[in-house]
Amino acid sequence: MSSDFQYLDVSATDQGIAHVVFNRGPANAINRDMYIEIAALFGNIDRAGPDVRAVVLSAAGPHFCAGNDLDEFATMTPDNAVERMWRVREAFFAIAECAVPVIGAVHGVALGTGMAIAASCDFVVAAPDARFGLPELTVGVMGGARHLARIAPMSLVRKMYFTGEPMKAEQFAAAGAGITVAVTGDPKAEAERLAARVASFSPTAVRVSKRVLDRIEWMNLREGYEFEQAATERMSGHPDSKEALEAFREKRAPTYAPLSRDSHWHGV
Repeated sequence: MSSDFQYLDVSATDQGIAHVVFNRGPANAINRDMYIEIAALFGNIDRAGPDVRAVVLSAAGPHFCAGNDLDEFATMTPDNAVERMWRVREAFFAIAECAVPVIGAVHGVALGTGMAIAASCDFVVAAPDARFGLPELTVGVMGGARHLARIAPMSLVRKMYFTGEPMKAEQFAAAGAGITVAVTGDPKAEAERLAARVASFSPTAVRVSKRVLDRIEWMNLREGYEFEQAATERMSGHPDSKEALEAFREKRAPTYAPLSRDSHWHGV
């Protein structure tokens, strides 16, 4: 476990999977200091270990994240809100723009900030009875709708925002949300399985792919595909590209090179 953080438990496996666990009881409500820790870690995920290839983001206790620390929010004014909201944004964006894929493993509730954090992950695995919601209007604040729109249709975003009513994961997914409901009921185990598959690919190709996907999310079809093709052109010269193809043809496990940080491969 890393001792660098007060509210995050951080560890890494030999397979390159980093485990980041929210640990601020009783319900992982996030305060300013915890936002700073999130931004610091996900902004430089190599702090979690020497060969990080994927991250599983989960939480200790009965809930993933019940939202913001309301006691701290009660002291917010127009004078201090600018700095506080910046801290929030930097934490969300650090998760979304993490150098490797982040898989959210959600149990209990993911409300407000918890919902936005889940939506900032590359994808989410949830317990069937996990609950997602945006109760912002209930507590007199705003935010989270744009993040929710990454994984849910806008009509669903509006319903959840204006009613403030949470939805269970199974209902949420059935309504069109882009989450995976863990059929075993254990989202962390399923997230770990998926992270292991991500970690089995070329570490260089995964990081390049992460940067590509982050960039093309907001491009139109033509621009996005041209951008992907440019990355393909560069990676075709990397030994892992040929190794992946040869291993697939020979029906064997590939042997990839260590992560390359050469800007030539990552120039996206």
